[in-house]
Order: sequence, then structure tokens, then C-alpha cells
Amino acid sequence: MPFRRSWPMTNMSPDSLIQNVRWVDRSAVVEVAGEVNLAHSNAFQEDLANIVAEKPQRLVLDLAGVTYMDSSGIASLVKMLSRAKAIGASMHLVGMSDRVRSLFEITRLDHVFEIHATCDEALASS
Repeated sequence: MPFRRSWPMTNMSPDSLIQNVRWVDRSAVVEVAGEVNLAHSNAFQEDLANIVAEKPQRLVLDLAGVTYMDSSGIASLVKMLSRAKAIGASMHLVGMSDRVRSLFEITRLDHVFEIHATCDEALASS
């Protein structure tokens, strides 16, 4: 049985897009909801940076609750991918809507990010 714990949400900005963080062994599973756009990108990056500072082996972003993403949202994810790799962590995106996934396909970032249908698939990947 994997070890699970919840993240203390007090570390997040007041209008955070991050709804929940749970730890499964050394993997952080981050539930994101709302519009990942210019208006939220700085706070979103800061909140993700706080999670990356905990040095997970795997960062799993559950984007099922994301209703919209623009180029600044994508830029935020690219920056977090770079930070994750810098500490030796992998980063996985799961639960994307067709609309959000098409952004990654158009920009060819679907070849850069590890994208899975579910959190379980991401947690099982190496």
C-alpha cells in the first residue's frame, strides 16, 4: 500500500488554481482547476514552485478541472518542467480535456511532456 498524505494548503496563494495536493509515496499529485491564463500564471507558478521545493520524485498535474489555458499557462508548465528536471523529478500531465490537449498537440509540446489519461497511469510510469 503506497504511503499517502495531504499537502498543507496554507502554502498556496489565496486565489490558487491548485485545489488539492496529495502525496503518494514520493509523488506529488496536484489537482488544478479553473482558467490557467495570464491573470493567474504568476500565482500558479509560485504555488507549483512551493510543491517542487518539497523535491518529489514525480510531479503529476491533474488538469481535469482546467476549463481554459492560454500561452502563459503553457509557459508556466514549461518552466515547472524545467524546475522538476533540475531536481531530478519527472513531470506528468493527466486528465486533459480535448480543448487543452489540442494546445499541446498544436505546439508539439505533447512530445515534450509525459501525458497520461489518468493519475494511476502516471504513477505507474517510470
